[in-house]
Amino acid sequence: MYKLLGILVSTALVGCNSVTNQAEISLHLSDYVNPFVGASTNVDAAGAYHGLGKTFPGATTPYGMVQVSPNTITGGDNGSGYSYEHKSIEGFAFTQMSGVGWFGDLGNFLVMPTTGQLKTNSGKPDNPDAGYRSRYDKKSEQAKAGYYSVLLSDYNIRTEATAAPHSGMLRFTFPADKQSRIQIDLARRVGGTSTWQEVKVVDKHTIAGKMICTPDGGGWGNGEGKANYTVYFYAQFSKPLKNYGVWSADIPDDQPRKRENIESDAYQQLIADAKIIPGVKEFKGKHLGFYSEFETQKDEQILLKAGISFTSPEGAEKNLKAEIQDWDFSQVYDNSRILWDKALDKISVEGKNEEQKTIFYTSLYHTMIDPRIFSDVNGEYPGADGKVYISDSFTKRTIFSGWDVFRSQMPLQTIINPQLIDDLLNSLIVLAEQSGKEYYERWELLNAYSGCMLGNPAISVLADAYAKGIRKYDIEKAYQYAVNSSEKFGNGELGYTPDPIGISKTLEYGYTEWCLSELARQLRKKEDQEKYRKRSQAYRNIYDPEKKSFRPRQEDGSFVAWPKEGCLQEWYGCMECNELQQGWFVPHDIEGLVTLKGGRGVVITDLDNMFEKTPPDFLWNSYYNHANEPVHHVPFLYNRLGEPWKTQKWSRFICEKAYKNAVEGLVGNEDVGQMSAWYVLTACGIHPVCPGETRFEITTPLFDHIVIQVGKGKTFTIQVRNNSPENVYIQSARLNGKTYTKCHIDYQEIIAGGTLEIEVGAAPNQEWGIN
Repeated sequence: MYKLLGILVSTALVGCNSVTNQAEISLHLSDYVNPFVGASTNVDAAGAYHGLGKTFPGATTPYGMVQVSPNTITGGDNGSGYSYEHKSIEGFAFTQMSGVGWFGDLGNFLVMPTTGQLKTNSGKPDNPDAGYRSRYDKKSEQAKAGYYSVLLSDYNIRTEATAAPHSGMLRFTFPADKQSRIQIDLARRVGGTSTWQEVKVVDKHTIAGKMICTPDGGGWGNGEGKANYTVYFYAQFSKPLKNYGVWSADIPDDQPRKRENIESDAYQQLIADAKIIPGVKEFKGKHLGFYSEFETQKDEQILLKAGISFTSPEGAEKNLKAEIQDWDFSQVYDNSRILWDKALDKISVEGKNEEQKTIFYTSLYHTMIDPRIFSDVNGEYPGADGKVYISDSFTKRTIFSGWDVFRSQMPLQTIINPQLIDDLLNSLIVLAEQSGKEYYERWELLNAYSGCMLGNPAISVLADAYAKGIRKYDIEKAYQYAVNSSEKFGNGELGYTPDPIGISKTLEYGYTEWCLSELARQLRKKEDQEKYRKRSQAYRNIYDPEKKSFRPRQEDGSFVAWPKEGCLQEWYGCMECNELQQGWFVPHDIEGLVTLKGGRGVVITDLDNMFEKTPPDFLWNSYYNHANEPVHHVPFLYNRLGEPWKTQKWSRFICEKAYKNAVEGLVGNEDVGQMSAWYVLTACGIHPVCPGETRFEITTPLFDHIVIQVGKGKTFTIQVRNNSPENVYIQSARLNGKTYTKCHIDYQEIIAGGTLEIEVGAAPNQEWGIN
């Protein structure tokens, strides 16, 4: 695992703003990354309809626009387009989403090497012979940070993939065959289809074109997510185009093309009957593919490289030419590896368990997929109003899974990558402005106001950033859009939100109303401060002391009928969870919540009971359901209740049981970095309860020695003495050489740099951290 890099790291290559300023890195931290962790959508293995991690195993760069990855399925709830247990591959796409449900999206520009007769439809996993997909040799499959390879058994073609930030490269090793081929399905899209495509042959090595993806073609939320984007491509072949052409399926004007339609046998037959048009230099249509055939010798390699842009055809060309000038596949991979080594060097960990290091760096890797670059190399990006904009003051980013990532992922980035937070907030601000909506989207995808999930998570990210001094944006405009968001989606004058999921909405809105109150306080807007502080107490208005539970209220004030399963009833007033889980989400007023629930003793007993009844595999369950986000702060509540040793016990237990170096290594959807960020922070011994405060709870770190790059050349070091699987309890601590008795630490103390020394033991020290 320990290999010398021996290469000077050019700052021109590094888009992740590493602050180490090292000329070289002696360790390939990227060698610890296992992209197969979480790479399954298997519902049976998860024990729930949400499936497992739903990550992709292909090649990408830190926060890159391009992901070159194998796809095994189109349709179903397979957001990454890949699931490890599938036995055939339908192609290698240049865009992917990571760790999402709701049917997914992207998966565009699907490239497949084939031999023999040209087939125009992909076929299905249960019948690969019906299309161009191929079975593959599972033992040959490899994945590393920035690299993927596999042998396609049906064609005996080895495929390798690597990526740059805005472009990617595929290398195919062909058998001897008179009819070898590279074919590109331009209509393909995860969870649906592109609704219009254009392609033209630019010269004897180059094609260019675009793929328009609208809600009519399914995709995000099967169209309900309103994803409406265009992917432009500029692709080059290392071998000249001689015998080439397109295929075009005759899609009737009245043919629906949502997810369930494109999954059907009838639609597959429409594509299988597509007209093959050889020699055409330019074509447009509703379902197109492009192919180029070659006579190949045994082990002959043919490469394809492509630049991708969401802005313009010129952008796609500039992106490719800026990043991949020649056909040196190894150099592109080396460059990708350098980017990953520098990005992962934000946190270095040392310990006795190499397996834990693999889990840690794979988790850190997964936090560096999104929010990804949305702008081209020249700074141009597509605005929400359809116009092209350019920015030299921030990087336009996309894919903000707000309801998930405000909890751990964004707080992590405030420490290791504050510029990313500025980028994200600027991206959300210009989206609100350019769209004319003037409020924040809670789950943004490629400029779409998808409406997915609930709450106002952008307000949380804004309040957390501002409190921490991350402020490279127009704060007055940002504040106004936060107010607009809270007025549009909030507890309003009723003092609660009447809704079938009214518990989740009331509590989540109450929290971000507190965030807005805090922001108003810091901006000296006293009237707003008091207004939103009062609204933040809305949780009290849906508590039923008789049932000792929160309950959804209807507009007339009456409670929705109590369910048979009581507080364990999933979806009773709650989004993807039950009241036992959602009911702990009053992070801004834990003291008030404790009083409401009957006092500290009652609350601690309830928490103990919750954890003790949780299954040790942490798969989807009715108690501490780590597979879903609403409970992610709950293990750290013991710190607030005067029993921090229980935070230490349960956080360590979750790290050890809910995360593995395996395909099934994530107990639920990775959720765009959130599931992994929880692990990264907790393994380092810190985690917030209430973003918007600058307080991080302290727990027992997983590693002996941790060094976090905190900016301006400073580091924050965490040193753990006597660490072992048995020694999970903090005995004492010292901060910068002085005795430290608090079970929490402030953000400013972390980014100032310094050293936190922690001594651990096998028995709880019930005196430490209780003040």
